[in-house]
Amino acid sequence: MNAESTGKTSQTTPTTQSTVSETNRSRVLHYLYTHGISSRASIAHALGLSAAAITKITARLIDAGIIHEVGGIEGRKNRRSIGLELDPEQFHFIGVKFARSLVEIGVFGLKGATSSLTDLPTVKNDTIPDTIHSIHETISTLLDSDPSIVAIGMAVPGPYLRHEGRTAVVSSMQGWRTFNFLDEFSDAFRVPVFVEQDARAGVLAQYLFDPASNNCDNLAYYLLGEGVGLGVIDDGRLVNGAQGAAAEIGHVSIDVNGLPCDCGNRGCLERYCSAVAIHERLAETGIVPDTGSMTHKQACHALFEQAAQGNQAAQELVHDIGRYVGYGCVTIFNTFNPERIVLGDIVAEGGQPLLEAAREVVDERVIPELNKATTICLSKLPADAAVIGAAAVAVTQFLEHPSRFFAIT
Repeated sequence: MNAESTGKTSQTTPTTQSTVSETNRSRVLHYLYTHGISSRASIAHALGLSAAAITKITARLIDAGIIHEVGGIEGRKNRRSIGLELDPEQFHFIGVKFARSLVEIGVFGLKGATSSLTDLPTVKNDTIPDTIHSIHETISTLLDSDPSIVAIGMAVPGPYLRHEGRTAVVSSMQGWRTFNFLDEFSDAFRVPVFVEQDARAGVLAQYLFDPASNNCDNLAYYLLGEGVGLGVIDDGRLVNGAQGAAAEIGHVSIDVNGLPCDCGNRGCLERYCSAVAIHERLAETGIVPDTGSMTHKQACHALFEQAAQGNQAAQELVHDIGRYVGYGCVTIFNTFNPERIVLGDIVAEGGQPLLEAAREVVDERVIPELNKATTICLSKLPADAAVIGAAAVAVTQFLEHPSRFFAIT
């Protein structure tokens, strides 16, 4: 992924005729993706291109099989026109979510519709090679059974060093630290593979697939899973950093003398409000019995269920966790000033009580003008934002660089 991850072109990219042609193809695809069936005249008017240019661009996209004509529609100025469509059912994308002990694989449509979801067996440090073998087998089976799959996206824990292909720190599951995603997967299948940090994948999912966040140009996705991460779209552009490790909020210290973290810091946010940290708290307090035999996800779900049933100790713990989530929100407000903050993944399933506790902290600690202008909400995507976000990474590449996927002459 690069600075153009939301479809907006970089001002520093060298301009060549092929670059201009690809940019204009991308603009047409983005328009059809967003607006649905449209006439050539409507596209030309919206994009500020000539009718002749749009005719040439769309002819090549039709020849490549990416878009197609759908018959007469009402065009601009009530004139009948031939409609063009980027069919959301025509292309499928595989999304793979890596989350320390969890690996989930799904198949999604161009608009995020879920075709299938598969959870692999719980991963441990000594079973990572078996998990990798299962991923290869599962993806190969999906590709064999569905020729409409055109790309694979993978969402991996951060800080992900994109140029090296590996994650620098994987708290509580260091076996992943030596694993290189690019070496393992980039040329493994018949379709291209794209790898992104999980929270950045999540913010792309919100941007593309959530109607409430569609085209929100200042958007933050606050991932609260086995780790804690942040994906940010700022002024329409994905925030990356020099190595792809920007916005690692999980390793921002909220207590300089606090709990030690695998990253070498102390008091990191994820030591207090990640699913792993919550599981540790449950083991210490005994609020939920038998957590030793549960996965981190199961332990969190058990806590939230106890809280919903009126268990006061569980409710107090959810409130405490929510306040830690709120401390992270304060950092997001002051660092990125987003229009919208979306909470997602395992811990966000704490629901409204957790959200209200986070808002308490925000109300106490954030500049009122910023607070008033920013919405904080729970993710409403039909699937986990990281796995559907992995697919969103691939969809974004498809929309921005169609010539990588199809021969366009």
